[in-house]
Amino acid sequence: MTVPARMSLVTLGVADLARSTSFYERLGWRRSSVGGGEVSFFETTGGVLALYPFTALARDAGRPAGDRPAVGGMSIAINVEREGEVAQVLAEAEAAGATFVRPAAATAWGGTVGYFADPDGHLWEVAHNPGFAFDERGAIVLPE
Repeated sequence: MTVPARMSLVTLGVADLARSTSFYERLGWRRSSVGGGEVSFFETTGGVLALYPFTALARDAGRPAGDRPAVGGMSIAINVEREGEVAQVLAEAEAAGATFVRPAAATAWGGTVGYFADPDGHLWEVAHNPGFAFDERGAIVLPE
């Protein structure tokens, strides 16, 4: 057996679950009824986003309770179908309480990207890549 090439769920460690849940709801994301106040789940086109307190995430992973990983070693991307949508999504995220990190700008590879950070500093890239197609659900279809 090989490891399945899939990302079903991304869990972000958060300092304040209620604050972070409220932020993602202000983005317009739909929260699932499961979680029982201990974790928040949001359905996305590509999988599920989970918000989980840093201490609970460390415990679940068998790490010391104070083991709070540094934020910023990765980003999560929201790809959009049209170039002009990058700036629009960045503005809407900022209006919902995101920290504006980098304005929409053209890239050397022909796309447009910008960044915002959520209340815990997790980086979100908003990108338009003219080489990506989208299926009927809005998921990226990579070229072969």
